[in-house]
Amino acid sequence: MYLLNNIQWQELAYIYRQKHRLNRLKESSKNYQYNYKNIGVPVLPTSLKLRDYQHQAVGNWLENKGRGTLKMATGSGKTIIALAIAVELYQQIGLQALIIVCPYRHLVTQWSRECQKFNLQPVIAMTRVDNWQSELSNQLYNLTNNPQSFLTIITTNSTLISAGFQSQLKYFPPKTLIIGDEAHNLGSTRIESSLPRNIGLRLALSATPERQYDELGTEALLSYFGSIIKPEFTLADAIEQEALVHYLYYPVFVELTATEASAYAKLTKRIGWSLSKNHSFANNDTLTSLLTKRSRLIATAANKLTCLQELMASRLNTSHTLFYCGDGYLDSGVRQIDAVTHLLGKKLGYRVNTYTTETSLEERELLCRQFEAGELQGLVAIRCLDEGIDIPAIKTAIILASSSNPRQFIQRRGRILRPHPGKKQATLFDTIVIPPDLDRETWEVERNLLRKELLRFITFAELADNADEATKKLLRLQERYEL
Repeated sequence: MYLLNNIQWQELAYIYRQKHRLNRLKESSKNYQYNYKNIGVPVLPTSLKLRDYQHQAVGNWLENKGRGTLKMATGSGKTIIALAIAVELYQQIGLQALIIVCPYRHLVTQWSRECQKFNLQPVIAMTRVDNWQSELSNQLYNLTNNPQSFLTIITTNSTLISAGFQSQLKYFPPKTLIIGDEAHNLGSTRIESSLPRNIGLRLALSATPERQYDELGTEALLSYFGSIIKPEFTLADAIEQEALVHYLYYPVFVELTATEASAYAKLTKRIGWSLSKNHSFANNDTLTSLLTKRSRLIATAANKLTCLQELMASRLNTSHTLFYCGDGYLDSGVRQIDAVTHLLGKKLGYRVNTYTTETSLEERELLCRQFEAGELQGLVAIRCLDEGIDIPAIKTAIILASSSNPRQFIQRRGRILRPHPGKKQATLFDTIVIPPDLDRETWEVERNLLRKELLRFITFAELADNADEATKKLLRLQERYEL
């Protein structure tokens, strides 16, 4: 249900690009602004000036007949592009409603703030049904009686698939745009099947739309929202165009203790046995379990705390530092995040607090304000800062634990590189566990696993300002293990 034919979509894209060219010729270099008396309709903020690549993305999506997936680097302003598309659709075809779907509650809060800058008054649907369903019903009714009105609703993936929300989707008008934020999360069978088929205007946003080990889920996602719109906007593009800041990358090598090395060798051997029976990673629960155990052993290596203490001893006067921990436990039975917080706060006197899934939305807002103001020197997090959350004041990140999923380190790197007043460069320390000596048979398995890990580290290094230094350090590791 595309609403318009091919020629009409081409005309919309042409009109948008002509407006952009006209804006660039104006001395003020400001975008066209439209002042409406109606509250709640999409309007470009007077202070907003889209970058050229953002204008290009809007035009390309229109040219793609109102569907498509924007694969753009974390921090490149996908939210602004999406809302600019809503403004353009309102101006050109009379868009009536906007549905924004987010994987997490804190992203709903962020989207709400951005929507308000665009003159929108969103309904928030992420708590009990009786808190939002009647308001949604009223606004949907108003759309049929008042063509000038506009509906914006922001919801979570879990609320989207609920019976209460699903019952309302059939009442949305044809001129509705659905935006899937961090859209790779929408590719699961349960969620993808709940996406509204009666809504034809569709936009997916993600730095990493491909789902790891889930080709069918990726295919279903792109089938619904539309293919990835070319050209993709990479991290290198974002740094070159100053949408993200430059960074320094420092690999920090960590040795395993004797006990950890023994456990590591046993797990690697069992992983080799499992792979010999089933060469595929997909649908191999035994292999997944073994890889998870080994990953947690690496993530919680005891010597990481020693390295952290040595590193931070010379950085006690710094601020705006983010510490990424794993969700595992040390041999002592203490969670890594608690051990790191104790080391930083109690032993070193570095002002930190934890930021986890258990942290309430209100407390998260407070922590972010304290962090930005420098009242807190650091935040210690597990995974909840990986996707979507916007804390541009971060200047330094110390990664103590990572998964092998490329999405995680792509998201983390983009999160660290967001621009902020006075922030010219970011710094990233990445702890890398050195594998122990293994027997010949086990070593062949280890080399294949390590090769994938080394790719992540080199990906981090190659775009850094100190790329030569960081890459040489990694190449020495490559030579040592004959990769």
